[in-house]
Amino acid sequence: MDSRLLSERSRVFERADPYAVSGYVNQHVGSHCIRLPAAGHPQASLNHRKFANLDLCRISYGGSVRVTSPALETIYHLQILLSGHCLWRGHKEEHYLAPGELLLINPDDPVDLTYSDDCEKFILKMPTTLLDSICDEQRWHRPSSGVRFLQNNYRLDELEGFVNLLAMVCQEAEASEPLLRVQEHYAQIVASKMLTLMKTNISREGLGCQAASFDRILAYIEHNLKQDISSEFLARQASMSLRSLYALFERHLGTTPKHYIRQKKLERIRACLADPSCNVRSVTELALDYGFLHLGRFSESYKAQFGELPSDTLKRRGL
Repeated sequence: MDSRLLSERSRVFERADPYAVSGYVNQHVGSHCIRLPAAGHPQASLNHRKFANLDLCRISYGGSVRVTSPALETIYHLQILLSGHCLWRGHKEEHYLAPGELLLINPDDPVDLTYSDDCEKFILKMPTTLLDSICDEQRWHRPSSGVRFLQNNYRLDELEGFVNLLAMVCQEAEASEPLLRVQEHYAQIVASKMLTLMKTNISREGLGCQAASFDRILAYIEHNLKQDISSEFLARQASMSLRSLYALFERHLGTTPKHYIRQKKLERIRACLADPSCNVRSVTELALDYGFLHLGRFSESYKAQFGELPSDTLKRRGL
């Protein structure tokens, strides 16, 4: 499975005592107990990185191990099966995870997992406070009991671009000179992606119950430029089909929703770079604020639209 999710540079244990690895996991990733088979001597391996307020972990126990915990309480676990298989038991149901499947464990979910001998997982630990802050920032309504994921398992190919985003996070986590501010941006993007791609109990502020006017659609985009607004999401918010949305943009602006949103994001970035009163510490941070994760492509798009690099715009503000 995906070799980009933490490399050997993050190795903490290799062919080690599973109980030693379990102790480390208890300290950094989540409280749990393990039960090993009576026979054999399984050897465990673990890669780990702290990333802003996330923890990234790649783990294999080397044997058939059962992992249990009453509940995670203040954290979410996102687990991706990389190899082997894993049996998940929960809410009077069972599910065998296959490589390429993702499991979401809510803070109040009991944990009961059985690893196969050849099972290897990637685990993302996320605090409840991060998802709460995203909802508050976006004015999304969440129950007082907190955010809850309503569907526990997905295939990665159902979540467009998500595994590539995690791979970029892992690459950034292993950078020789990590930048906390950049890590915080990535952590917020991962949390936002989870809330938009996966089924939850939150309700997002929409454009209205009936099909929204084109002006209201444009106003919604203008007020949410820092968010990852896909054409599909915008169509749902506007209570219209994707085809109708494309037809609106073609008729009024002669372009696609995706191109228009990218153009408006670039215009907002340019305005901020040129404005001395706008607090900009770096072009990279500003680009990440508006969801541009591929900085090379961002610079190319910026130059194609404005005829200069974003760094040139920033330099001119002091003249």
